[in-house]
Amino acid sequence: MQSSDLKDLKIAIVGAGYGGAAAAKALSLLGADVTVYEQASLTREVGAGIGLRPVTMNRFREWGIFDAIARVSSPSEYFEILTATGGPIMKEAWPADAGQTHTHLIHRGDFIEALLGVLPEGMVRLGHRLETIEDKGDRSVLTFAGGTTAEADLVVGADGIKSVVRRQLFSDKGPVFSGEHAYRAVISVDDAHGLVTDDNLRMYIGRGTKVYLLPLRHRGQVSFDITALCPDGTWTPQVTKEDLLRTVEGFDERLVAITRGLDMDTVNIRAVYDIDPVDTWHSASVVLVGDAAHSMLHHQGQGANSAIEDAGALADALRRADSLKQGLALFQATRKPVTDELQAISRQGWTEDEINDVFPGQKPAAAATKER
Repeated sequence: MQSSDLKDLKIAIVGAGYGGAAAAKALSLLGADVTVYEQASLTREVGAGIGLRPVTMNRFREWGIFDAIARVSSPSEYFEILTATGGPIMKEAWPADAGQTHTHLIHRGDFIEALLGVLPEGMVRLGHRLETIEDKGDRSVLTFAGGTTAEADLVVGADGIKSVVRRQLFSDKGPVFSGEHAYRAVISVDDAHGLVTDDNLRMYIGRGTKVYLLPLRHRGQVSFDITALCPDGTWTPQVTKEDLLRTVEGFDERLVAITRGLDMDTVNIRAVYDIDPVDTWHSASVVLVGDAAHSMLHHQGQGANSAIEDAGALADALRRADSLKQGLALFQATRKPVTDELQAISRQGWTEDEINDVFPGQKPAAAATKER
């Protein structure tokens, strides 16, 4: 689109999470008039740590915000997958991108705060819970709780796995339960029982349970995550310390000790959901990004990274296209094949037998021989 057309473009973004905040940054750099509407009255991200891949960090460099993210993250050289008792399964450097070789490990709260902190003051409007969206073809009208309305040439639905925009315009299929729970906490590195001595991500797997240790050195902390099989699909289930300890039976005693020492009031407990691929992400004036478009299980650690890449790809497509409609079609054609595959891969299991399917050829020969 011509620079003058982009400057005349009025964009409303629904949701101020990873995808919404990143889209706001990328699209505002085009010169568009961007407003972000967030249902919460206070932006606060609970949970634990995530990894921002090299390709994601290069997007931040492109947008001039690399340093803002790097200041609140820890650079990691590789990730490692081990058996429940610490035996090696695979070890791999993060996939490099244009000279960037480190994945940056960051707390979700620090990440959201850093992203929102690089947006112009007044761009994000809190306390706006979307109730309805009316697609009028060349523009769309948003109605929020309380009756407030907004009109835009382009609405970006970045409102997560329970997206109102997706449900009302693109797909009324609900989220899909994975059969797993995720238990997440942030602990002091001193409480990691000597298991964290560098800045690299490690995952221990056994009996349908995955335990992640993700260092947050800049905080002096560690993100400790357990993902375990459980048939209870309640979004926020009730879980006891004894329940958690049962999920790590047979694991390295140090992992058991970390679990035993957790303060349950600080543990974020969630049933794990994703969505089936959505056939169409856009109309002439509305487009989905991030979890609203392609929420995926966390097994590949690609949810946040995919949302950031959506934001960059959407800005790229609008810049390259001759019209808004063409730009949205180009965005979907660019990103949907990638996220469809990531959604499918993320649904694969993580037993020792399945590691080779997810990371072909990476299992050490000794480990492969031992299993025959």
